[in-house]
Amino acid sequence: MHEPLWVFGYGSLIWDPGFPVAERRIARLSGWHRSFCMRSIHHRGTVEHPGLVLALDRAEGASCTGVAFRVSPGEEASTLFALRERELISSAYLEMTLPVATDAGPLNALSYVIDPGHVQYCHLDREEQARIIATATGGRGANRDYLWSTAAHLAELGIRDPDLDWLAERVRRLT
Repeated sequence: MHEPLWVFGYGSLIWDPGFPVAERRIARLSGWHRSFCMRSIHHRGTVEHPGLVLALDRAEGASCTGVAFRVSPGEEASTLFALRERELISSAYLEMTLPVATDAGPLNALSYVIDPGHVQYCHLDREEQARIIATATGGRGANRDYLWSTAAHLAELGIRDPDLDWLAERVRRLT
């Protein structure tokens, strides 16, 4: 018998995992934070007008609360293929297995983190993030819808993210 495949979702995977899920657990990843630090040239923007998407950015003392998904047994290979097609489209994300804490105990989860050396990596103030997110659109739709869906689903799960809440409200005022 093999170990189950767990995937850590912190952004769109929370509301659109795209793979068969056997179990969900609220999970906390230490040493990383959720950040709009990746320019999106495919899913939520274009090369000419990049959007911004969330990434896990390493930071001392930080943590990110999201959802750990256990992939349905027998679906591991197809899930890995689908996730790699979706998340590794431009090589700005790195695929890592990281320890997360859950109420049922620790586990290791496949996670997609930003490559800080990649050209799509950025650090922008929240106002600039809001201006970009309010207007960008890519192959998976409007950047603002990505933000709003993520913020709404985090709230439904009782996961607080004040930066995301601020951005969601600011983008509403800009559109």
